[in-house]
Order: sequence, then C-alpha cells, then structure tokens
Amino acid sequence: MNSAVSLRTKLSILSVGLLSFVGILVETSMTVAFPALITAFGVGLDTVQWLTTGYLLLVTIVMSTTAYVLKQVNPKTLFLFAATVCLVGGLLCLVASSFPILLIGRLLQAVATGLSTPLMFQIIFTRVPGERVGVYTGAAAVIISLAPALGPTYGGIMTSLWSWRAIFVGIIPLLVLVALSGSFTIDGTAPKPRDAGFDYIGAALIAALFTVVLFAFTAAGSNGWISLQFGLWVLACIAIAVVLFLYARKSKRRLFDYSILRLKKLRLRLFNYFSLQFINIGLSFVLPLFAQRVLGTSALVAGLMVLPGALVGAFTSPIAGHLYDSMGASKPLIFSASLVSVGSLLFLAFSSHLSIALIAFFYAVLRLGFNSGFGVAMSDASVQVNLSQKSDQNSLFNMMQQYAGSLGTSVMSAVISSFELTRTSAAATALGARIDFVVMLVLALSILALLCRSVYKTRHSRETNTGDVSAAELAES
Repeated sequence: MNSAVSLRTKLSILSVGLLSFVGILVETSMTVAFPALITAFGVGLDTVQWLTTGYLLLVTIVMSTTAYVLKQVNPKTLFLFAATVCLVGGLLCLVASSFPILLIGRLLQAVATGLSTPLMFQIIFTRVPGERVGVYTGAAAVIISLAPALGPTYGGIMTSLWSWRAIFVGIIPLLVLVALSGSFTIDGTAPKPRDAGFDYIGAALIAALFTVVLFAFTAAGSNGWISLQFGLWVLACIAIAVVLFLYARKSKRRLFDYSILRLKKLRLRLFNYFSLQFINIGLSFVLPLFAQRVLGTSALVAGLMVLPGALVGAFTSPIAGHLYDSMGASKPLIFSASLVSVGSLLFLAFSSHLSIALIAFFYAVLRLGFNSGFGVAMSDASVQVNLSQKSDQNSLFNMMQQYAGSLGTSVMSAVISSFELTRTSAAATALGARIDFVVMLVLALSILALLCRSVYKTRHSRETNTGDVSAAELAES
C-alpha cells in the first residue's frame, strides 16, 4: 500500500496549521500581558480573563458548526475566509483604544481559529493514509499544544520590547504569508450532501449552555462560591442542559452525529483529550500570573520560564504519534497520564516553595506527559468511526478541546478571583494556585484510573474468552 503523502498535502496542512497556531499563540501571549492590561484599561482580573475565556468560548461555538460547514464549504474558500478574519482581528487589536475593542478583535480571531483547526484535522483524516495518521496527527498536536506553551514566552518578549501591542505587530506578516501559501496549496471540494440541514436550535442551545457555565464561574470569582449570583447561574446551567438533552433525543436535525458517543472507547478518548487540554490551558493561565504577582518577576521572565517545557513538547508529539502507529494507544496514553499526574503532584507539593527554576522543571515534566497523549487520544478516536463520521468526530473533539481551555481558564481564574475578595492579589494568587493544582491532580489521576481500568477489563475479557480479543485489539484498548 502506498503510504506517501504529497508535498501539496503537506504544505496545505502546514498552512492551515500555522493559521491555527497564530490564533492560539496570541491567546496565551495575552496572559503574560494581563497585569499590564489591567493597568492600561482599568479593569479587574475577572474582566480581563475574558480575553482568553471569551476567545476560547467563541472558538468552541464556531467549532460546533464545523461538522456541517466542512461538508458544505470548499476547503480553500473556508481557509481564505478564516485567514482574512484573523488578519482583520489582529489589526483591530493592534490599534485598540479600549478593552471592548480589544476583545472584539480577539473574538474575530476566535472565528478564524474555530474554522482552521478542524479544517487542518479534516485534511489529515481524509488525505493522509491510515498508517500515517498517527504521525501527522502528532505533528498537528504540536501546533495546538506548542502554541499555548510558546505564547507566554512570545508575549513576554514582545511586551518587554515595546508593549502588549507588539504581540499583534509580530503576527501580521506571518498571517499574510500563511494566506498566500494556503491559497496555492489547498484544494478539494466539499461533499455537500443534499439531505444536510444545519441544526440552528441545537447550535444555539450548545452556545447558551457553554456561555452560562462560564458566567457561573465568573460570578463565583466576583461574588464568592456561596453567593446568590453563582447559585442562580448554576440553576440556569441545569435548565439549559435538560432542554438540550431532550432536544437532542427528539430532533431529526443534529449538529453532529450524536451516535458516535455510544462508542465507549471514543468517550474515553474524549475525556482524556478534554482533561489534558483543561490542565494545559489552565496552567498556561496560572503560571505567568503566579510568577509576576507572587514571585515578582517581569513579563519576560514569566514567559521564558515555560520555554523549556514548550520545546520538550515540540519533540514529543511526533514521537508519540509514531509509537501509536506501531504499538497502539494504551502505552502512550498511560505514560502520558502518569507523567501529567506526577507533574501536577509536584506543583501541589512544592506550591509554597515554587521558584522560577522549579516551575520550569515541573512544567517540562507535565508537558512531556501532555504531548505524549494529546495527539494520540485524537488519533485513536478517529479510527473508531467510519469515513462518513470523520467530520462529526473531528468537530466534536475540536469543539470540546477548545471548551476545555475556556473552562480551565474560567475555573482557575474564578478560584484566584474569589480569594481576592478577602486577600491581597499576591496572597490570593498563591492560595488560589494551590487549589488549582489540586484540581489538576484530580483530573490527571482520573485519566490514569480510567485508562488502567480499560486495559484491565480488556485483558480480563481476553483471559476469560480465549480468542475473542486479539492482541491488536488489546493494544488499541
């Protein structure tokens, strides 16, 4: 079987991937600039964090539509639209004179990222031979995971050179080059099935649910976890979730094919994928803030301290993808969950004695674990569905990956902000970070426990039903 991938396909993946990279890079670059933005625009942490939370929320909402959009719009048309919107958003952020204008610019870039990331995976899943999918998904995972890791470094350097506006100066030339490259390399046509109809009600309900959940945590940060405001938002979340569940069961039109969620292994991989990104983006928010507020470092130092971990991750994802192609999912995923658990435990155990050096080392350990499993979870989920369901699985995983980042930022910010109601910002950040590390550890251990349980059950089934479960099936558990 011919497993070669054409140069045109490689360049098209790179072009779309770099567009996603820019959007995600700026997202975490802004976290380093939060203290400066709070001063410049006279807003609090609970407001400025919406540059990350709001961005990721809109990316999530846009991605929820891509199971339909990828079937209806040709790849090149979709890419050029996304590139144009991202460029306009970047220019608006560059000249922003108020916080709302800055936020609008970032939301425009969110639309671009919400379209480009699923498009990148769609090209991989439909143009790359099956035996090479793991390697290419691993390379794509580098883009998704390296961007938030490099963001604080990039943001710290650019902010130190001039101001937070320099973050947007640096990306504009790259966006122009990416748009030109994609316009010459991306081709193909969308399948455009005749019976396809967009589920507007489903999209609105999902958007409402995701938004209300984030507002609930914002209320907790602003008013406390036992406040009336937080309670009312929680009730609203429950009400919308019930309506969405009933609608999904009865509606003939669906945002994506919900039947893929009946696959047990796919659900397990989705939880793995979601939780890793929750930890990844949440930590990208907490660490620069901790370094500047508690340790008193500059934005430059706060950014550079995560660079070693980012580089570790860059080399790890393709290797993990290769291992997945050769030995299946179990070993890479268990190794990933184990290291993320160790990294989270180290952050928690040393939370009262953290230094720049310790943060850099612990972060590198955690990034090694993250990148060992993030792309593998996506790759293994993609082989659980047939070709006609690839766009549905792609949309679901990318949607939940982005919402994981939005929720991670919102939860970890809410914890710190709630302590600011009764403490100084430095004390609140130190205590809040410790609670955030507990949340990370619980999630990491949950991933590990579920993976080990899945492997044990598969082995037990094989031992009790000799010949019913092959070695290949065991490897894929």
